[in-house]
Amino acid sequence: MTADALLAIAEDLYGLPLAQFTAARDARARELKGQQLAGPVKALRKPATAAWVVDLLVRRENDQVTRMIAVGDALRQAQEGMDAAALRELTKQRRQLTAALTVRARALARSVGLKVTEQVAEQVEETLTAAMIDPLAAQAVRSGLLVAPLRATGVGPVDAASAVALPDALGFAAAPVADPPVSLRVVPDPEPDRRALEEARAALAEADTAVTEAEAERDAAAADLERLQARSLQVQAELDELRRRLAELEETAQEVDDELAEAEETHTQAETAVASAVRRRDAAAQVESGLRPG
Repeated sequence: MTADALLAIAEDLYGLPLAQFTAARDARARELKGQQLAGPVKALRKPATAAWVVDLLVRRENDQVTRMIAVGDALRQAQEGMDAAALRELTKQRRQLTAALTVRARALARSVGLKVTEQVAEQVEETLTAAMIDPLAAQAVRSGLLVAPLRATGVGPVDAASAVALPDALGFAAAPVADPPVSLRVVPDPEPDRRALEEARAALAEADTAVTEAEAERDAAAADLERLQARSLQVQAELDELRRRLAELEETAQEVDDELAEAEETHTQAETAVASAVRRRDAAAQVESGLRPG
């Protein structure tokens, strides 16, 4: 059994209308009876509605999904070191993009006869958001082999492996399909589809602009950080020199204080000696004066 053969069969089955999946899977497993692929094919899980809608979007709007994931990668890189206001703006752009693609996904599902409820639409948007936030979730979405919707909680990575039909799906990319199956094609309302596509493209353009602006802000912040780090090192060196000089001055001041104390003591002793000498001189002068002949 080769992984490539199983992936090829899975890609065909998950590209079918949702209502046809189970019957087609079982028929394919019967065709393979007695071969190694029969069991793995029979074990392929029917996708949840939201997962199948995302798979449909990946096949029908492959370029848009690829660009969405690329924008998500850029946003993850650009948001490092950004302030709260910039992060809020990027989050807003991401929500606009995923919301527009969700509208497009609902229109595609409607065009093949599947009505998407609000609950399912929320799961579709959560899955697209997860693909923009988490790299493994992005791989799962691009595979076109989702069997369960994804949700990024912000705490730990998304469990993408359990949401795809096969372990090898992570890293596999579904081939784009231009048109839905003819047997289930219905006449869609072109106006909502056109508006949805225009909204998706506008949201993507805004997100691209936000990424460019965020990258410019990041580069400017990095330059400021480098400049301030250099200035910090310079100031620290100057501060260290001042501390060394202060220590030398404090040591010199202590030596001067000691010498001053000694000088004051010597001066006091000299003053005392002078006073004593003066007294002796005055006494001698009196004696001399008394002995002088009259």
